[in-house]
Amino acid sequence: MSHKFTSSLFRVLMYAFLVILMVFTLAPIWMLLVNATRSTVQIQQGLSFVPSSHTFENYAILLGRGLNLPRGFLNSTFVAVSATILTVYFSLLTAYAIVVYDFVGKKFFYSFILVLVMLPLQLAIIGFYQYMARLGLTDTYVPLILPAIASAGAVFFGKQYLESVVIGDLIDAGRMDGASELAIFHRIMMPIAVPGAFTMGIFAFVASWNSFFTPFILISSIEKYTLPMLIQTLRGDVYRTEYGSIYLGLAFTVVPILLIYALFSRYIVSGIAMGSVKE
Repeated sequence: MSHKFTSSLFRVLMYAFLVILMVFTLAPIWMLLVNATRSTVQIQQGLSFVPSSHTFENYAILLGRGLNLPRGFLNSTFVAVSATILTVYFSLLTAYAIVVYDFVGKKFFYSFILVLVMLPLQLAIIGFYQYMARLGLTDTYVPLILPAIASAGAVFFGKQYLESVVIGDLIDAGRMDGASELAIFHRIMMPIAVPGAFTMGIFAFVASWNSFFTPFILISSIEKYTLPMLIQTLRGDVYRTEYGSIYLGLAFTVVPILLIYALFSRYIVSGIAMGSVKE
């Protein structure tokens, strides 16, 4: 009886801790969304957890001062979606080759990928910028999208995931039926790897959507600015006293990420869980 009581008490305490943790996590996000609907005067008067009715006024202020949020939203969407597609497809393809095939230098190749995972982006940004400048690709989206083909972190995750879901008999059956290696990957492995692909895609999308450093270095035309770059301009003197508008601009960058997590969170859980199980 005491054991059951102890177990029940532990469960209650655990759930209580998780609820408290959830509140601390969601409270700043909720306050951001609420302040996006409040006027500057209301924000200066103090905190409020209830949304107000000044959203369109804040948006009008942003438009009146030259901040084109819809254009920035479309720019970020184009870059993030394109980079996500390239990351998921080519990273899974590379991971599949590492898991399924034996070739000379395989261990060295994978070790090199692990080294790339640990290297910070800032370490190579000067050389990367000079290379893009020589190719005439600065102030374009190509340097923001094309490098997604070689995402070391996504390849690492893809390998760990495919090791748990690859079924050798299915691959052999596909070869016996005369399917090419690419056909086996597309028709057999991709359907099996859907949870892992969604997980990779969500992480890649969020990383690309929130990226500021690389676009800030490479993009100079304001009409090509992504949302994080546009939001950075809110720190200027022209917006300094418009707190409601600043919060609304920040909310524009947060809401799409919240929707992505809300719609596809089950794929994150299943993808990570399946990737942690070894046959």
